[in-house]
Amino acid sequence: MFEALSDRLTGVFDRLSGRGVLSEKDIDEAMREVRIALLEADVALPVVREFIAKAKERATGEAVIRSVRPADQVIKITYDGLVEMLGGDEVEGLNLALNPPTIIMMAGLQGSGKTTTAGKLALRLSKDRKKVLLASLDTRRPAAMEQLAMLAKQAGVESLPIVPGQSAPDIARRAMQSAKLQGYDVLILDTAGRTTLDEAMMSEAAEIARISNPSETLLVADALTGQDAVRTAKAFHERLPLTGLVLTRADGDGRGGAALSMRAVTGLPIKFLGVSEKIDGLDAFDARRVAGRILGQGDVVALVEKAAQDIDIAQAEVMARKLAKGQFDLDMMAAQLSQMKKMGGMEGVMGLLPGVQKVKKQLAEANVSDKMLDRQAAIISSMTKAERKKPDILQASRKRRIAKGAGVDVAEVNRLLKQHRQMADVMKAMTKNGGKGLAQMAKALGGPGGMDQLKALGGGKMPSPEEIEKAAGQLPGLGGPGGLKLPGLGGGALPPGFNPFKK
Repeated sequence: MFEALSDRLTGVFDRLSGRGVLSEKDIDEAMREVRIALLEADVALPVVREFIAKAKERATGEAVIRSVRPADQVIKITYDGLVEMLGGDEVEGLNLALNPPTIIMMAGLQGSGKTTTAGKLALRLSKDRKKVLLASLDTRRPAAMEQLAMLAKQAGVESLPIVPGQSAPDIARRAMQSAKLQGYDVLILDTAGRTTLDEAMMSEAAEIARISNPSETLLVADALTGQDAVRTAKAFHERLPLTGLVLTRADGDGRGGAALSMRAVTGLPIKFLGVSEKIDGLDAFDARRVAGRILGQGDVVALVEKAAQDIDIAQAEVMARKLAKGQFDLDMMAAQLSQMKKMGGMEGVMGLLPGVQKVKKQLAEANVSDKMLDRQAAIISSMTKAERKKPDILQASRKRRIAKGAGVDVAEVNRLLKQHRQMADVMKAMTKNGGKGLAQMAKALGGPGGMDQLKALGGGKMPSPEEIEKAAGQLPGLGGPGGLKLPGLGGGALPPGFNPFKK
């Protein structure tokens, strides 16, 4: 999401960064470019006008004109403006009633992903140890009730039994009674939608809201519909007591104008983003993190959350013990590739790292993709146990057999083995002297005076950007012809540790 906007804004700020002192003319040109970028991203015109007016007023102050690094100040001003536009610093969570069951009503047009979102939300709440009941009130769309029942099974929660012939209001009453009698914490009501807004749908939704008196009424809107999603939100908000928005298909929306306009136009908080078709593909919306991603700063918090959720802790502990002894075989490399896939694949993980927008072309040239991870995993799985434990025994005939089994060229098998050898050498170097190398590196990267200690590790001198880039090519999935220019390490991006958003 926001790829096009992020690319455009990154280009604007890169040009500013090359200038020592900014004049008002420079700031006017930059704000004009930002305005065009927002309009191209399908942000509503009134929202763009208000954003630019505020940003320009702040950017033309003496503090920016005379700043030591004025370009950073302009980036900070743009970042703060985006956070404000998206809803501010506070993350708007669900309002769960003190006296259960909490009733959450899902509304929206047909095809917006409403039923799927209900299932995703149920899974999210069940992970918070809530007992959830899903109820389908969609009596019009064929198999809508059966679809929700299947999603409930995937999420590991209960769904209301289907009784043919009941009206939506009657189903709502039965669902509320079941939720109370059976001690459910949360009841999610999935209402019917239409392909377009009409009076019958609105009247039915209003009747269900009156009967159930929900704590949350969430409008589910398709981010790909752009400003149509904004108009839909306004229309629903006039008839229903909406409390929040959920934007689906956010991973497929390269512009992001709907998300940037929704809060400003409706005044409603965006509570969740649907980021994949998987049952767990629902992220809490955080304005600061989204603004950081737009400006190429990534979303490391989301990356950590994914890791905590998807990584097998027991397997990770076993791997850590082996690494502490300097061991790194091909089984361990395969486990790393598997964990990467669980966390959303190479593209999903790289999209959350700072500065990656700047090196997208180089990533493509280096053939960094999920397909490459699949090929590497196939190569390793084509080996015997003995070969994975001791890759040194792999001679030409074995390599040909492995390549044939994996459906790749022998050259690709050789690349994988070379990559593994380099990684194994790094692991041994880090754990030599009883693990002091690893401890020193951790201390150097995180502790006070870290740079000085890192220099000491390198014999008194810092490694060159080229040396660091070469090392980066040894990481799983970051190898390939031509190497990879990392942001801040010779890739023409921000310097290491730069963060204009830090207070």
